[in-house]
Amino acid sequence: MQAILHCDRKWGIGKANDLMFKLPKDMKYFRDTTIGKVVVMGSNTLLSFPGGKPLKNRTNIVLWPNGDGQRAKTDGFTMVESLDELFAEISKYPSEDVFVIGGAMMYHTLLPYCDKVLLTKVDADGEAQVFFDNLDEMENWRLAWESNPIDDNGFKIRFTIYENMNVAAHPDSKGEARQ
Repeated sequence: MQAILHCDRKWGIGKANDLMFKLPKDMKYFRDTTIGKVVVMGSNTLLSFPGGKPLKNRTNIVLWPNGDGQRAKTDGFTMVESLDELFAEISKYPSEDVFVIGGAMMYHTLLPYCDKVLLTKVDADGEAQVFFDNLDEMENWRLAWESNPIDDNGFKIRFTIYENMNVAAHPDSKGEARQ
């Protein structure tokens, strides 16, 4: 499992349940990376999408405690109501095809189980209200790759890949540990 997101220079990832920057190159990277894959999110992330609809051409899994199962059927996403259900659902897919896409609580909760974070760093202060864990300060995470700076809609960005050196095993649908 991997996480994919962008953050500002203070590791901020959002405000008012929305992205802080309009970054067409980053959005293309996100789209190209996740098309045909599994995206995992919390209910607020789903609700932040246009019309509150799931992302097209992806398998959408939404952690929504006490959620509306009828809406999940109508809108075409898989709803899970607990972490146990989430782990059981994602264990049906190859780990490399599963991407955590938000929000902050989902990232924080699932980060120990991710082997990589695909992080676009924006050299700006987005006046964030929610933040991502600072991977540079976490001993089990290391920066594995970083692009040269790229201009994206007036912002300097860098695509990066962080690797988790100590991935936590999560229980699969049989209650057995799975990497």
